[in-house]
Amino acid sequence: MMKQKADNLIAQNKKASHDYFIKETLEAGIALTGTEIKSIRARRINLRDGYVQIINGSAFLENVHISEYKEGNRYNHDPLRSRRLLLHKKEIARLAGIQAQQGMAIIPLKVYLKHGFAKVLIGVGQGKKQYDKRQTIKKRDQDREIHRKYGI
Repeated sequence: MMKQKADNLIAQNKKASHDYFIKETLEAGIALTGTEIKSIRARRINLRDGYVQIINGSAFLENVHISEYKEGNRYNHDPLRSRRLLLHKKEIARLAGIQAQQGMAIIPLKVYLKHGFAKVLIGVGQGKKQYDKRQTIKKRDQDREIHRKYGI
């Protein structure tokens, strides 16, 4: 995948790499209403507890909070509504097979703008156990200490 510019990145789920081993990533479009895209461009989105669910051959982004648009008045949206992801049938079928496996989850990693459209980078993750999280923290601290000591 191409590197995204820093100004195109809207939101990032930093907790995902802490809680999951990310096996693969996939880019998907999001079906949004007018006030939702305006809120996203204002960086009013939270991915922290979000996940992807496959229902009847369609992928939906669940539990992602997009704040109401300030000037939206009566046309505003529900902040926690389910949003349809725009994927090919083969991609959805493959994700449905992955989701059926024990311990696998499909989670949103990043939301960014690409050619004016909001895109979400979803990742297939396997849940970490508590000892895996401790190992990751230990390795990160060791790497930081090496960089500090030797300037590598």
